Amino acid sequence: MSVAAPLARRPLRCCFQSTRRHVLRQFATATTTTSSPPAGTATASLPSSFQAIRDKSERVRTAFAVYGPPPRTTKPAESLLPPQPPSPAADPAQTTPASLAAHKVDVMRAYDRQQIARMDPTGARTRLFSRKNPNAAKPGDVLVVTPSKAGAEIFGGVFLAIRRSGIETAILLRGQLAKTGVEMWFKIYSRAVAAVDIIERRPRRARRAKLTYMRQPKHDRGSIEELVKNWRRARIAGRRNSAAGSKAGEAKGPQKFEAKSSRRGKK
Repeated sequence: MSVAAPLARRPLRCCFQSTRRHVLRQFATATTTTSSPPAGTATASLPSSFQAIRDKSERVRTAFAVYGPPPRTTKPAESLLPPQPPSPAADPAQTTPASLAAHKVDVMRAYDRQQIARMDPTGARTRLFSRKNPNAAKPGDVLVVTPSKAGAEIFGGVFLAIRRSGIETAILLRGQLAKTGVEMWFKIYSRAVAAVDIIERRPRRARRAKLTYMRQPKHDRGSIEELVKNWRRARIAGRRNSAAGSKAGEAKGPQKFEAKSSRRGKK
């Protein structure tokens, strides 16, 4: 019995080895076949391109599909639009290009005119610095600016330049304070400016629009304090004379009436 047992196991071992060799041979000679999709399935829904990823075993697998943007329609379907009420008939004269061009308005110029008419209702300041006015202030004249704030000092100086920009028009005056040249810009339409007066004219018209060369010591006008003082005295004297004349006129009226009434009483 001890000798027959190993002999009985040998055929089983050989059968296992032969079966293993046959299976390995089948795996080595196996071929892969691709099955075609059935005729009923649609191929249009498949993506046009895939993002391929290669692994270490040189196999290609797809990670995600790349789709193109959907086609855009230039005009929506009429069935999707809400019903709109009929628009009133437009005037053909208003839709023509000629009429539209005639109604064009420069907004900034219109705004400047509106603000200037509001800040200068009489137009005196506009005429004082107008290019068309022969008696307008010219560069080189001596001007005095009176502020509207009570207690503020007036400023007198030589008119050096003007900056024309609509409602923001400003003038540059150069004076002297403690033997030091001082320049100041004043907006002629500002509420802070009560009045602008010309106290002295330039003998000859300047050849330049901006007299910046007067900043040099050679051409500097110097102090104009005496001119301002004389202008103030003349202004105060004129006010007194006008006030005295008005009082005299008021006093003469009742005297004449009394004299006539007394004469009638004597008769």
